[in-house]
Amino acid sequence: MIHAPPPARGDRDMLVATYNVHRGRPPAGLFRPEGIARVIAEIRPDLIALQEAQHYLRPDAPMLDEELLAREAGLRPLRLPDRPREQGWRSNIVLVRRDATVLRPPVGLRIGGMEPRGAIMAELDLGWGPFRLIATHLSLGAARRVRQGQALLAAMEAGAGAGLPTVLVGDFNEWRAGGSVLGVLRPAFGTPPAVATFPAFRPFLALDRIMTHPAGLAAAVAAHDTPLARRASDHLPLTARVSLRGR
Repeated sequence: MIHAPPPARGDRDMLVATYNVHRGRPPAGLFRPEGIARVIAEIRPDLIALQEAQHYLRPDAPMLDEELLAREAGLRPLRLPDRPREQGWRSNIVLVRRDATVLRPPVGLRIGGMEPRGAIMAELDLGWGPFRLIATHLSLGAARRVRQGQALLAAMEAGAGAGLPTVLVGDFNEWRAGGSVLGVLRPAFGTPPAVATFPAFRPFLALDRIMTHPAGLAAAVAAHDTPLARRASDHLPLTARVSLRGR
């Protein structure tokens, strides 16, 4: 792996990614979280949200090597102030540039569901201006996803950063363009591009999404499809360029 600083901002847009890392396991194989770190280093995002990145029953047992991520990708975990021993919240982890400015500390959102699902919401500035981030992993059941989508909208509307653009990312477990939660979110976020990310070895389901409010701030939405990414997890990472210019 190449030791290098993150790419300079210059005139480019913010590179955002979301990645279900399958608890650090390949589609078929043993626990190998170093493979996840190498995929993240390939992407070199300014921000990446991870799902299934903590053990549900042992949240204070870190899965990711933070020194490796800092050295190879220039990223650090965005920790919740009330959970300093944990890298994230309910299996969600957000990694941001080391020089990111946290405008409002991240909070963990309880969004319901039989599985221990949740979301992380924070207000950040990574050098392109302030925005609100919501990173989540939604349930398998369609009815639960509808309620979770409603909970995310309520949290966004109740947030202190009124008027901030919002970037919503994660594994939605929804592949239908107007189905369940995507229909709930459409009035605020529009219809995001459907890019197949699952299963990693031959993707045909668009389970992962990058959405913005106002709609249309995300461009060049694509799966990060490399030999390493196909081996590291059962999902491919999803990436997008998010433009906050003039906002």
